[in-house]
Amino acid sequence: MTQKTAEMTEQTTKQKLALITGASRGLGAALAEALAPTHHIVAVARTTGALEELDDRIQSNGGTATLAPMDITVPDAMATLCRGIHDRWGSLDLWVHTAIHAAPLSPANFVAAKDWDKSLEINASATARLITYVAPLLGQTGQAVFFDDPRAGEKFFGTYGATKAAQLALARSWQVEGERTGPKVSILSPQPMSTALRARFFPGEDRAALATPQAEATRLLPEIVTNS
Repeated sequence: MTQKTAEMTEQTTKQKLALITGASRGLGAALAEALAPTHHIVAVARTTGALEELDDRIQSNGGTATLAPMDITVPDAMATLCRGIHDRWGSLDLWVHTAIHAAPLSPANFVAAKDWDKSLEINASATARLITYVAPLLGQTGQAVFFDDPRAGEKFFGTYGATKAAQLALARSWQVEGERTGPKVSILSPQPMSTALRARFFPGEDRAALATPQAEATRLLPEIVTNS
């Protein structure tokens, strides 16, 4: 082990540990950068190049990250990830879940089966599995953070709205179940942001009027770090 590697290992063992799923862009990437001064970041996303760019930004500001280019819908990959976290660090202080799939807007009677299946798998099923994998790492004192986007019942949002609502229903149940025993589960409400996800839903929108992910990360950070 080189001196630099030893110093980095010592640094990460002293820092709190934050797992961010959906960390390659948007709010996930912005929160990874915002948390990096106080947490070692375990960044999960499918896009290796975007994760490497995130790592460069974190390192340029003196932080550290572990990159995990993985698909959250693959159970074995997520089990391996969580086992790796346990074996290396023993526990987890914070889990920030920003991974989401934005299916094309369509009338409810024209929802494509492939869009429904993919949305259900990413937005609901993968979240359910991750909760079971991550909960033991968080223990009684850790914190999980989810983000609300209440589109259920809005026209043309049937697929996204239903699967996002399912995700938040899971999170809310976990939240009340852990009120006395932990972990703490927070559900935050970001302002409309100039993200690729929102652009898919509102392609003609004036993006200059929207908050940036970086600004929202700054605004939401106190609600996260005071509890993690």
